[in-house]
Amino acid sequence: MKNILIVGGNAAGPAAAAKAKRTDKNANVILIEASPFISTGTCEMPFILGGKIDSYKKVVFFDEKSFYEKKGVKVYAKHKVEDINPKAKTVYVRNLETDETLEFEYDKLILTTGSIPKTIPALAKGYDNLFHLKSIPDLIKISDFVKKQNPKSALVIGAGYIGLETAEAFRALGMEVTVVELEELPLPGAEPEIRNLAKEELKENGVRFFGGIPYEFLFIDNRIKGIKIEGRILEFDIVLTAIGVKPNTELALKAGLELGKFGGIKVDSKQKTSDWNIFAAGDNTEIINAVTNKPDYFPIATIAYNQSHVAGANAAGGNEYSLPVVTNIAVKIFGKNYASVGLTEAKAKEHFSDVHSVTAIGLNIIKVMPGSEKVFGKLVFEKNTKRILGASFWGAKQSAQYADVISALIRAKAEYGILSQIDFNYTPPLSPFVNILSILGKKAKDV
Repeated sequence: MKNILIVGGNAAGPAAAAKAKRTDKNANVILIEASPFISTGTCEMPFILGGKIDSYKKVVFFDEKSFYEKKGVKVYAKHKVEDINPKAKTVYVRNLETDETLEFEYDKLILTTGSIPKTIPALAKGYDNLFHLKSIPDLIKISDFVKKQNPKSALVIGAGYIGLETAEAFRALGMEVTVVELEELPLPGAEPEIRNLAKEELKENGVRFFGGIPYEFLFIDNRIKGIKIEGRILEFDIVLTAIGVKPNTELALKAGLELGKFGGIKVDSKQKTSDWNIFAAGDNTEIINAVTNKPDYFPIATIAYNQSHVAGANAAGGNEYSLPVVTNIAVKIFGKNYASVGLTEAKAKEHFSDVHSVTAIGLNIIKVMPGSEKVFGKLVFEKNTKRILGASFWGAKQSAQYADVISALIRAKAEYGILSQIDFNYTPPLSPFVNILSILGKKAKDV
């Protein structure tokens, strides 16, 4: 009987474990996870914190018992893998409740250890009112603090996706919110036009934003009292860091696995690492970007889920492949929606020559209908090859759908001229008379 061990839960681990068991029903498949939760949603956490989802239990999909009953996979929650011996094909595991050390032998090992939050050196020791939002235990800690301490003011450090979503959650809880960011504008990495729109959206929703301005922390006892910025002292009751994540590769390094340019585990199209018997999938790995055809790092649950199916199948003797990824993400920021697919113009110019872009403002539905909103769009393309390289949208909910259309066209290697040839649907309650994608396509042809 083949022993297949999976290290790590959330989106990747359970998907890999279930797929391995389906591929080889006779395999002994074991999942090991350090936290009490093995299969959870993570993208939903800001909305649970803000009250739009009323309980974290709604995004806890399996426990040890239910996963074994439904998937046939033995689970060890509250167990931490502390070391790997690739030569002996053994992992060493500590029971976090009893402190007992266990040994597991494997024929194939899958690392789905995910990512960990980046830290600020000045805050490395931890403080009573300092949090990050990366897991269900993190969410529970913040929620408990809010219930007990009733904070009135919040500082969010970092103006990326999680930072801005959490800022909205804190506003929904009635707090005064300040966001600080090392860069001048929110949404680092986004198109400059959209970053300016995001800054205005924060202002309109009562969020104070400071970007590109040095600040220093002020402490009292074991709490962060506030910050000193532009000669002013701003005090806060709760502080959240959201400055990004990095691959969790501690075990991979112990196993001697090869890492890539971005610090993630290098894997091939079968999700196999530099060790023939070890696979990896999820936020701890690097991907191949479908636009540049080069390694990239893009930690997102949907990619982790897809990679894990491939890793699980192949660890159990299958022959499946991961495709290069068309990066595609959407985020709600108060009353607006942001979506980005492929490359931004700045990123495209790092990899391609003859890069151009066009912008347009359209409507999500016809103007006379209730709910009609403006949508800003930007299309990035290579003129000499007519290749679509990326696009970004800001405005109504349809922004995410526009990005999905562009994602499909990038995958199909379609030329940008196709946008002006698509027969988009039209009905007053659902769609505009002229789709913004058609407008962008016509503008691109005229460049």
